[in-house]
Amino acid sequence: MSEAKLRIDKWLWQARFFKTRSLSAKQVSGGLVRLNGNRVLKPATAISPGAVLTFPQGRIVRVVRVEKLGDRRGPAPEAQTLYTDLTEKQDKPPRNPSFEGKGRPTKKDRRALDLSRNLDS
Repeated sequence: MSEAKLRIDKWLWQARFFKTRSLSAKQVSGGLVRLNGNRVLKPATAISPGAVLTFPQGRIVRVVRVEKLGDRRGPAPEAQTLYTDLTEKQDKPPRNPSFEGKGRPTKKDRRALDLSRNLDS
């Protein structure tokens, strides 16, 4: 009995790593996806359970092991059963810039700045 296989772009789409199948195909054909450590350039490359995929997603590089092949693109909990995430955990997520209390200068600050500029010339 032959082992079940599925196109790599279709699996990435079904596992909800990419919003559309054409986006996943573009990542694969751009040479950004690796299958078991080897770069894949064709979206029609077949994968089977046990394969390890490495690809960028946002600012992180994801490493996942294919556990099973999906029949459809279902809800997220169903999609998460298709793979095991092997990505190293980040220490903490990057922080958003925070307010430092500076904002616009007051009229007094602007006058002092104008005076310092006039003295320099």
